[in-house]
Amino acid sequence: MIDRSSKSDSRDRDGLPNDLMSELLLCLRLNGVYCRRLHVSPPFGIRFDAVPGRAQFHFVANGEAFLRLTSGAVHRLAAGDAVLLPHGSTADLVSAPNLPATVQTRLHAMTPQPRETGRSPERLGGGQRRQPPDQTTHVFSGCMAFDLGSLRPLIKEMPEVMLIGRLIDRQPEIDALLQAMEREVLAERIGSGGVLAHIAGVISAYIVRDWVEFGCKEGRSHDAGRWLGTLRDPRLGRVIGALHRDPGRDWTVAELATMTGISRSAFAERFLAVTGRTPLRYVAELRMRLAAEWIVEDGLAIDVAAQRLGYGSQAAFSRAFKRLTGQPPGALRAGRAAVARTPAVRAAGR
Repeated sequence: MIDRSSKSDSRDRDGLPNDLMSELLLCLRLNGVYCRRLHVSPPFGIRFDAVPGRAQFHFVANGEAFLRLTSGAVHRLAAGDAVLLPHGSTADLVSAPNLPATVQTRLHAMTPQPRETGRSPERLGGGQRRQPPDQTTHVFSGCMAFDLGSLRPLIKEMPEVMLIGRLIDRQPEIDALLQAMEREVLAERIGSGGVLAHIAGVISAYIVRDWVEFGCKEGRSHDAGRWLGTLRDPRLGRVIGALHRDPGRDWTVAELATMTGISRSAFAERFLAVTGRTPLRYVAELRMRLAAEWIVEDGLAIDVAAQRLGYGSQAAFSRAFKRLTGQPPGALRAGRAAVARTPAVRAAGR
């Protein structure tokens, strides 16, 4: 988990990050994590169902497994391998590429704190006889709220699967994190679920940063190029960082331009060229996205969300929300209540 309260050496005299990449990684959060450790013996096949808005993280501490995606792609995961699925796609973890997934699970919980299922790792396996210890595969799996702030369009540009292999070559210091995760998975110490969730968050931040720096320099689309341009523009980084920290402030274009040290007109043109939005449109969309998250994910009351975002009344907020999203905020509350009543979610939250 990234600690928003910690001070970074990359901050300037005003306490602002010098680059938007720092702000992006500060937005990456492990909130509402559902994690489990699995001890599985071959043959095994486990299906992890997709959960909207949640990324999946898998780490193999010992043994090996194959990650099979709905696209048909198969990736071998050896001991020490970690993988991030930013879209939270349905995936199978199997002991052989062609084995069916006979066990189905959903990495999701309604509680906001990291937790594990049961008091000890779950043991699954298709075989009837006990396998020797050296054939057991030990896995940590979890899902996380993948929040990149208003840079969320970057998620759409990310690949289906993000493996850690090449990252270790470029940043060997991450190997210490993987070793710590391996020890936690195998030791079964009290509180290991929370520790593993924190380590998974840090590793995920490394993976995302590496992808931005090395994996998507040209972008997969024109929109990706825009967002990547935003990440690499230090002047816009200061502005967008300030907007993220205080979205309810009554911002003006002139005030934002002052942060960049360029004229109002030059700033407005640059902002539009890089983000595809005017500064005030960007602020409005940021507010509505945050409001939707607070209402749906956190169960925040609509009037409280309106107050946090600087609206003088719930009615004014509701009008702005409907104008930008096409639906009133009350529709989000109704949808959240309907999801909470479904058997799958009730069972996952137990």
